Order: sequence, then structure tokens, then C-alpha cells
Amino acid sequence: MDTSQYLSMFLEESMDNLQTLNESLLQLEQEPDNIDKLNEIFRVAHTIKGMAATMGFSEMAELTHKMEDVLSKFRDGELKVTQKVVTVLFQCLDTLERMVNNISEGIEDEIPVDGIISELETIALGETSEEVVESNEEVLTIDEDTISSVKKEKVQLNEYDINIVKQALDKGFYSYDVNVKLSENTLLKSARAFLVFKSLEESGEIIKSVPSAEDIENENFDFDIELVFVTNKDKKYVYDGLMSISEITEVTIDDIELSNLKEQAVYSAIDSVAKENSISNNSEVKVNKAVKNKEASAKDTVRETSKDNSSVHKKSHQSVRVDLERLDKFMNMVSELVIHRTRLEQISSNYRLGELNETLEQVARTTSDLQDLVMKIRMLSLDVVFNRFPRMVRDLSVELKKEMELIIEGQDTELDRTVIDEIGEPLIHLIRNAADHGIEPREERIAKGKDPVGKIKLVAYQEGTKAVIKVEDDGSGIEVERVRAKAERIGINTEGMSDSDIRNLIFLQGFSTNEQVTDISGRGVGMDVVKTKISALGGTVDVVSEVDKGTSFIIRLPLTLQIIQALLVKVGSETMAISLGYIDRVIDYKEDLVKKTNNKEVIIYNGNVIPLIRVNKKLNLEVPENSKHYIVIVKVGEKTVGLLVDGLFGQQEIVIKPLGKTLQGLKEYIGATILGDGLVTLILDVAALI
Repeated sequence: MDTSQYLSMFLEESMDNLQTLNESLLQLEQEPDNIDKLNEIFRVAHTIKGMAATMGFSEMAELTHKMEDVLSKFRDGELKVTQKVVTVLFQCLDTLERMVNNISEGIEDEIPVDGIISELETIALGETSEEVVESNEEVLTIDEDTISSVKKEKVQLNEYDINIVKQALDKGFYSYDVNVKLSENTLLKSARAFLVFKSLEESGEIIKSVPSAEDIENENFDFDIELVFVTNKDKKYVYDGLMSISEITEVTIDDIELSNLKEQAVYSAIDSVAKENSISNNSEVKVNKAVKNKEASAKDTVRETSKDNSSVHKKSHQSVRVDLERLDKFMNMVSELVIHRTRLEQISSNYRLGELNETLEQVARTTSDLQDLVMKIRMLSLDVVFNRFPRMVRDLSVELKKEMELIIEGQDTELDRTVIDEIGEPLIHLIRNAADHGIEPREERIAKGKDPVGKIKLVAYQEGTKAVIKVEDDGSGIEVERVRAKAERIGINTEGMSDSDIRNLIFLQGFSTNEQVTDISGRGVGMDVVKTKISALGGTVDVVSEVDKGTSFIIRLPLTLQIIQALLVKVGSETMAISLGYIDRVIDYKEDLVKKTNNKEVIIYNGNVIPLIRVNKKLNLEVPENSKHYIVIVKVGEKTVGLLVDGLFGQQEIVIKPLGKTLQGLKEYIGATILGDGLVTLILDVAALI
């Protein structure tokens, strides 16, 4: 069988499933008794195993199979959910992820799995509960008068239920078919049913109930409840527990045997076929008591089902997966359309072609709508980046022996896919830094009167045309004097620098205040990577900190990197563009505005001292004579700076084109654009200028 056509689907679904397992295991570690979560983990692991086996990736299937063995021990109560066991399962997930990545990239290197498989086998075999073994050896004789052995109609089990019962029987557990009859005088049937469930769940697991839990909750049943129950207790124990509940008149308990399960599977298959073909009420289809109450409406239901079949098929194709390259091409074509629209508008105004105006307005509206649409298609929520961090913080907590928790807010904030792809690495550095440098050990936190559990907050929200991401911790903060001392040691003059400027020195290449180099941080590489990556995305990063209160890293990023609103300015004899996202206001330049402090030019505006940058000097361009100067006041994070330019050409929507490999080293520009008259214009990187 040629499986190549299914490979991309397998890779995508495997990564999704592995992420689900990561999140579910984290939750299970916090709530070891959460049976629903355990069942979900089991289902997802089973799916990965099945898909890997189908695609011929036998090692991946074997590893997942061994993982299932451990999970089944959890579910059977033979193994407790501990940090040690969960850590091994996480290692298993990491290995599976590496396997998927290798398959994706076409790397044929074998990943050693023997070590982790033997660890999983040891856990599965060696940590069984003695109590379970003992109870399996017990064989009690049961009084026939006490427990009726009358054969009756069994609950219909699906394939998944049958699989669970088989596993339980293989491991020496008992599987019972339990029938409970309530007194006909019972007023609160659902309350009694709840007590039945509670009694049983104290000593085992209910696999299935007829009527369903929802029907029981709504009191939508007669006085009979039938259950499939797996336990390590004998019939007498289960019977006594149920009969001790008032208003229960009769309890019948039958063994479920392996031979009956095959028959059940056949009935189950017939049942599902019958449902698909909407068999009428005259056919001999076994129904439970809750359904019998609704016989009058059964025909209508069947009609509605067949009527709705067409709409179900329609709904299943409401979304499609699109190759990212196609999406990028679509974006480029829309960008070209914007350029030609601007060009047409220029020609129309030059030649005063009045009759073109109306059509041009329509084209402008359509291209704007198309542009908005393609932007939204390219947007992804930050959740796809944030969802990997809870696991990372959990691992750091174990590694550093510090208690900490991650709080995530605003993961629904949407960003351009390009930004999403690049933002993960800087955030990893910041979170690792917060865990290692920021959060103090438990004893130190208690001595300072803080909560023993350190908090790391990851917050995202939109602010105008920008997305803001904050990484905050309630740790020890950044000591300004320590940073200043380190700066002086490596030859940086800190004279005249504010505390905020000194804190921002941590972003310099090779700068680290950590004297000890660990696996987590201390080489002075992380912060430099953070600054470089974020600047490359047209964003900024700032640090705000208070000793013993904590530190906050604030990242501001453009929502999209393709089409922006910009102010066209004259610098020397050249036309340049500045993104409107940075601009606060524009003021006229007057000589008496400029003052000098510490050999640097500043302007006094609204009582604030703002540093002045002469853009032409920065870019080594000559200033034309008799040009009218303007000061563009820009805000980058916490900083406000005045940029002196030599003329204004107005606001325009521009398409950002990358500079290409030859010019990518020019840090003053984020790209170029083509204006309506065909002129190629450079777009200034305001963050880099400052």
C-alpha cells in the first residue's frame, strides 16, 4: 500500500496528538484521580499507535504500545500517578516527537529507544500494588440465594468497551454485569442512582451504564439501572455495598465472560449497521429501557436522521487544509495588487481622469477587503506557541528543585504566521531565564515573606497595530548595581545612564550577571538572541524590574509583517518610510528647541526631555539646502525619541518587500517598498535607529 499520500496528514495529526498528550499528562499529574483525563490519554496514545503501525513506523508503534501498558496500570489502579512515572512518560513523548520530526525532515537516523522501553517495562512490571495481587488470589463462595444468577439481556458494548473488559479479565480483575432495581416509591431517582455510582466507584470503574449518565441526571429512566463494572472485589462485597443503600429493592450481579464478548462484538456491529441504515421500529433491534419510553418519537427521529444526513456531509467539508506556500503566494499577489492600485491612483490624479475615480474607489475597497481577508487567514492564535510552555515550566521546576507555576493569559491573541513561527525561541529564553535567575528557592521565598510557589506569568494582548507579550515573574528582580558592576568590568561606561538603560544592558551580546554557567542559563547568549529575533520582526523588547518584587519583559510586535500604514518622509534627497505604529506625533523643527546635555542633542517638548536623532547623519546623507525640517516623535517601548527629517510626503499604505540576501546586513532598514510612481523606497527600522 502506498502511504506517501497520507504522510502529511499523519505528521500533522501526530504532532497535534503529542501536544494533547503533553497537556493531558500535566493535568493528570495535578489530578491523579481524574479518570476522564486518563481515558482521554489512553485514547490518544491508542490513536498514535494505530496510525504509526498503519504507516509502517514499527518502532514508534512499539514505543507507544509500551506507554499504553503503563497507562493501563494507572487505569486499573495497579500504579499510582507519581512525578517519577510521569517524567518517564514525558521522556517517551519527547522521543516520539523526535521520531515524528525525523520522519518530517526525511532523516533516517535511528533514535535509540531501548533504554526508554526498558524503563517503561520496569514501571509496568515492578510497581504493581500488593493489595491487587492479594485480592485476585481470593476466591469466595457466594450464596446462590443472595445473588441471583438469572441470565438476562446484557448491555450492548462497543469495541472500545469490550477492549477494556478484555484487558481487565486478562489481568485477573472481575468484570460484572450489575442490575440495580429501585423501589417504585422512590421520589429522587437520580439522587439514588448517584449513590449507586458513588458506591461502585469506590472499589472499581464503571465502563458503561444503561440508561446513560445524562438520562439518569435528567431522571429520564424507569426504576432499572444496568451497569458494566470492573473491580478487584468479589460479588459479595459489591452486593453488600449496593444493598446498604436505601430504596434499592433488588441487585443482580452476573459475571461477564470472554466467550460472551465475541458475541457482544457481533451484536455491536449489527447494531451500528442497523443505526446507519435507519432500520424501522418493526425490526428486532434490542433497545434499552430509557429508549423504550420514547418509542412514540422513534419514527420521527429516524426520518430526521435521514433528512439531516446531507447536511452532515456538507458540514464535514466546511474547512480545508491549505499548503502554506500557496497562502504566501496569495499574500504576494494581493500585495502586488495594492502596488498597482496605488500606481493607478497616481496616474488618475496626474492626468485628472475623473471618470476613472469611481472605478478606482471600487477597486480600492475590494483590494482592502481582500487584504483584510488574507491577513485574517494568515493569523494564528498565540495558543499554538504558548501550549508548549506549561510542560517546559514543569520540567524546569523538577530540574531546578524550585516550586513554580505558569499562568497564561490572552493566548487567543492573534498574530501573523511569520511572527508566530519566530516568537517561540525568544519566549523560551525569557521563561528559562525567569525560572533560573528570577524565581528564588523555596526557603529564600519563605524568608522574604513570599508565597513558596513562584509565579511566572505569560500575558498577551493587542494594543493598536501591535501585539504585546509580557513575561513576568515575582522573583528577586534585577539588581541595577550588579549590572552596572558587570558593565564596568567588561569596559562599558555607564556614566549618565538611567536605571532603565542599565537594566537594558542585559540584552548585550555575551552579557550575563550569572557567575555560574548552568545548562539553563548564564552564557550571556539568550538575551542577545531575544533582542536580535524581536528586532528582526520589527518589534521591541524592554525590561522593567524591582528588587524582590519581580521582573517583567515587555515585547511589542507588529500584528502583520506584509502590508502596513506608513509616513513617507524626506531624508537628504531620498524618500524613506516610517511605520505609523511607532509614530506619536510630528512637530515643526525650530533651532531654539534643541538643547545639549552630556554632549547629546535633546529637545524639550511638553515639559519632557526627548533625545534627538538627525536621521541624515545616521545614514550619512547630505542635507539639501532650504529644506523645511520636521521632528517625528516616535515611541519604541518605554522610550520616546525625536527623529529629525528633511520633509514630509504624507501617509500611504505600503507593501513590505524583503531586501534579499545581499542587503540583509543593513540593520537600519526592515525592507523596501514600491510606491505608486514606481519609485523603490526603503523602510526605516525605527527600533534599530534608536
